[in-house]
Amino acid sequence: MRFLRAMFSIDRLIGYSMLAIFVALKWTNPYPVDFLKLKVFDYYHQLKPRPIPELKDKPVMIIDIDEASLTKIGQWPWPRTKVAELIEKTRNYGASLIAFDMVFAEEDRLNPQNIAGSLYGIDEDTRSKIMALQSNDSILSGEINKFPVVLGQAGRNQQVMGQKSTKPLKKRVMEQRKRGALDARTFLPRFPYMTKNIPALEKGKIFKKYGGVGLFNVIPDRDGMIRKVPAFFVHDFCDEMGITERKKKKKCQIIYPGMGPEMLRVNTYLTSKKRKPRSSMIVTTDMAGVKEVRVDKKLKIRTDKNGLIWPYFSEMDSAKYIPAIDILEGTAAPDLLKGKMTIVGTSAVGLKDIKAVPTEPLMPGVEVHAQVVENAVQGSYLERPGYFDVAEVMFIFLIGLILVILIPWIGAKWTAIVFVSAVVFAGGYSWHLFANERILLDASAAILTLTSIYMVLTYTSYAREEAQKKQTRAAFSKYLSPDMVSRVAENPDELVLGGEERDLTLLFCDVRGFTPISELFDPQGLTALINKLLTPLTNQIMAREGTVDKYMGDCIMAFWNAPTDQGDHRQLAIKAAHAMNQALDEFNFSMKGNLDFKLEIGIGINSGECIVGNMGSDKRFDYTVLGDSVNLASRLESQSSNYGLHMIIGENTFIDDAAFCMIEIDKIAVKGKSSAETIFTCFEAKTKFTEGFLDKHKNFLKEYRAQNWDVAKSLISELISSSDELELYYKYMSSRIEDYEINPPSADWEGVYVAKNK
Repeated sequence: MRFLRAMFSIDRLIGYSMLAIFVALKWTNPYPVDFLKLKVFDYYHQLKPRPIPELKDKPVMIIDIDEASLTKIGQWPWPRTKVAELIEKTRNYGASLIAFDMVFAEEDRLNPQNIAGSLYGIDEDTRSKIMALQSNDSILSGEINKFPVVLGQAGRNQQVMGQKSTKPLKKRVMEQRKRGALDARTFLPRFPYMTKNIPALEKGKIFKKYGGVGLFNVIPDRDGMIRKVPAFFVHDFCDEMGITERKKKKKCQIIYPGMGPEMLRVNTYLTSKKRKPRSSMIVTTDMAGVKEVRVDKKLKIRTDKNGLIWPYFSEMDSAKYIPAIDILEGTAAPDLLKGKMTIVGTSAVGLKDIKAVPTEPLMPGVEVHAQVVENAVQGSYLERPGYFDVAEVMFIFLIGLILVILIPWIGAKWTAIVFVSAVVFAGGYSWHLFANERILLDASAAILTLTSIYMVLTYTSYAREEAQKKQTRAAFSKYLSPDMVSRVAENPDELVLGGEERDLTLLFCDVRGFTPISELFDPQGLTALINKLLTPLTNQIMAREGTVDKYMGDCIMAFWNAPTDQGDHRQLAIKAAHAMNQALDEFNFSMKGNLDFKLEIGIGINSGECIVGNMGSDKRFDYTVLGDSVNLASRLESQSSNYGLHMIIGENTFIDDAAFCMIEIDKIAVKGKSSAETIFTCFEAKTKFTEGFLDKHKNFLKEYRAQNWDVAKSLISELISSSDELELYYKYMSSRIEDYEINPPSADWEGVYVAKNK
């Protein structure tokens, strides 16, 4: 039961709740969580972008419709004849293929047929001749059928006026599924509508065999950043075609390749040395989703479960761009395009094809496709395996659970080793996988989760410890000095049952004649009087770092050298006793007119080995002290009234200190003890006792113990007249001598007085 209570303490319940929330957030992957992950990947990109390959190693070049080309040729779109010329010139430069990051969705507005109808002032014969001319679209189609061309098309979420969906020219994508895996269409991005090229451009045997069609759509994340490029799209034209039957729906859900994979397919098909090269790509799926694109046996592109390619972006590569005007005018370097794939696109800002990628805030969209191709050829694309989501969640759960269990148990200090190790491992391993393996592992969620749990539980542990310290201060503030309370509060774990053996100095203080005094007051009045007296006495103890053990009616028990070490505990106790006597004098002076008598106290002080600690039951205990030295201190206090002294000190407390005047007064065997104890009284150094007086006092004790009663009484007569402080003591010793004269002790008596009362 104790274990279960510990496992479900308030701290751990808070930790479990936080862990459950973070695991749920990671699993559901809301936008803030996903955004943080993506920003970390962006930062990796910026720290280590993909190296830009040398010109000779570039597999793809960009024919750029840039500002200079637009200035010379005119605004876009150019006449289809100019595009045809661009294809022809590119072919002559030795390129392996040409792709278009654009779609020719309408007939050329500059077709002779369109121009003839808008010309005024020409005769019908001329108009007929113009109408008979070959259309620009036909000319472009002719060039397309002379050279491998990949045309672009665009997926749409809304229908474009005048556009009708048609089946693709030829199935370019095949599926390969593991047993139990879902159809690839389940995971791929989906468009209900498509903007295609005019049919005139997509006909011809050469194009149908060697050409291709790819979607140039890129899908930005919610912050507008392009980080992933779809390898495939699903064009679902069932609704548009009026197909509602479930069995037939699959037939109108066509998988189209993206621009980059389609360029690779066409190029691989053309360069294959096999007699029957593969004319289609294969998309493979497993239980997690899409796994990879297989262009051929050697060229495979790994994707995430949604068929998205994670390009490993380089910084913008200006050497990759060739102005279209240089191709058209033949001023480009002769070998610049030889054997290379080319893609026509634009860097002109006015044509609005500028994207943001992790390495560049502004990059022409055409370069995104070029980098996808470059990644595939180099085998440098990034991977995000489908099982990573589960692995990341499990890591968060396991390490988070360890922290939740350990922090309340061993504390934040030692748990910090686990926390820092986990954070460093997660962050370091994530960076290692990116930098060396090109694998995307999200460490941000783990770091955020572990940091949050560690900080919150550390705070709750701190708050709990502070509460314990506050409780400790509250408990001990009534017994200890403020400094001592602070020292004890720093180690509240010591407040458990049990004790330790320590050398302590004990002090007992009692009000003399308390019984007859109590008869003069009612209970309320007596309580008020005693509290008023005990307060200044207690203050003197605490001011000298003493620990008040308990109050027993009019009695105070205190000790020194616990709970913390005090090397001068004997001096502190004696100083406290002197201060208490002074406080008593001040109390009596303040009570003049209220009391008809003066209150007197007796103090007994002793030092020795004791057991100190928390004594009691597991439900309630007190911090107290036990031992024979405690009993002796109490007996000495009881004897102080007999000797007429304010304090009696045991021999173990005796110190040779210039601040005090220690005077031996007797050897006594207190009740309950057979062994004798040499006892002393003490005065402050300012109390002047002459050397002659002290020598005479020592001589008195010598003669007394030698049973020379007459000599001892003679010395008392001399001493009593010289010291008011010891007057009552000497009178008491004189009466004891008189008793011994009547009932003498044995011949071997050593001067030990056996106390008859406590």
